[in-house]
Amino acid sequence: MKYSIIVPVYNRPDEVDELLESLSNQTQKDFEVIIVEDGSVKPCKDVCDKYAGILALHYYAKENSGPGQSRNYGAERANGEWLIVLDSDVVLPEGYLAAVDSAISHQPSDFAAFGGPDAAHPSFTPVQKAISYSMTSFFTTGGIRGGKAKLDKFYPRSYNMGIRRDVYLKLGGFTKMRFGEDIDFSYRIVEAGYQPRLFPDAWVWHKRRTDFRKFFRQVYNSGIARINLEKRHPGTLKLVHLLPTVFTLGVIACILLFALGAAMYGYGEWLDANNLRPTDNMHQGVGFVLCILALLPLLFYSLVIFIDSSLRNRSLWVGLLSIPAAFVQLMGYGLGFIESWWKRCILKKDEFQAFERTFYK
Repeated sequence: MKYSIIVPVYNRPDEVDELLESLSNQTQKDFEVIIVEDGSVKPCKDVCDKYAGILALHYYAKENSGPGQSRNYGAERANGEWLIVLDSDVVLPEGYLAAVDSAISHQPSDFAAFGGPDAAHPSFTPVQKAISYSMTSFFTTGGIRGGKAKLDKFYPRSYNMGIRRDVYLKLGGFTKMRFGEDIDFSYRIVEAGYQPRLFPDAWVWHKRRTDFRKFFRQVYNSGIARINLEKRHPGTLKLVHLLPTVFTLGVIACILLFALGAAMYGYGEWLDANNLRPTDNMHQGVGFVLCILALLPLLFYSLVIFIDSSLRNRSLWVGLLSIPAAFVQLMGYGLGFIESWWKRCILKKDEFQAFERTFYK
């Protein structure tokens, strides 16, 4: 057996059905599928039973311990030379495994880990497409996630990650971190002397979150994880990781500047209404200029996002939704980063004291 595909699942039977269907259509057939039910209230066993005669599928159910530990659980029971970790909310094009197989065949014998990019499927909702755009666009630092143009060294993510089984077990797999555990694992792979490769042709369709509230929580937790990752792996915090925080502070500054301008304009109106000064409109003029200066960068960035996303998705509606998606992504990450920096670096709390809920017991 060459490949073992490991999928942790938590209350996602419908997603598992779509993923297994896409796996049944793979042109490369030398693989097994390991589904690890992580304490779900809505299990997917009935779904897995549908594919029992189609795929070499193994279903395991256990108590909830988080996706990282569930992946480790599956890895311990895998038979493949290569372990491919996928999230349950991905769908594979039929040539995914063939692309992986071709890329591995061109690597040196000591090659040990890889990852691939993600994309939005035409059937995704407009919100899902907008969120996918915000997570992959160069204009939102999404290039660091596995596109061809990247701002940082490539580190595989758990929605599309492959590693040789012996290396996985040697490194102990994923930790109990609730957020950022995949990046932590990628860092440990590199620190062990292996260099993960990006396989651009081994891409997946990734559904991501279905609304902006859930998306905000996801990226907020990612911002928290970034400081925890720097504490665990000193020197891994790069300039690109600070961009969402700089963006967040910039937006806050623009909002404050706009509020100041509006206050000055309103104050000038009040003075005029009460005949308390000559009507030279100075306050209104300065206030108006400040409001324009505050809005211009936000409007310019929104226009760039709208045009780029509309062209990429061939939809003005998705382009419009990509504006709030981009702001949610960058500001959610930035706010989580700031909170984590304050608790970890200023208050000097350890990762368990600062964010008890971000770790599985």
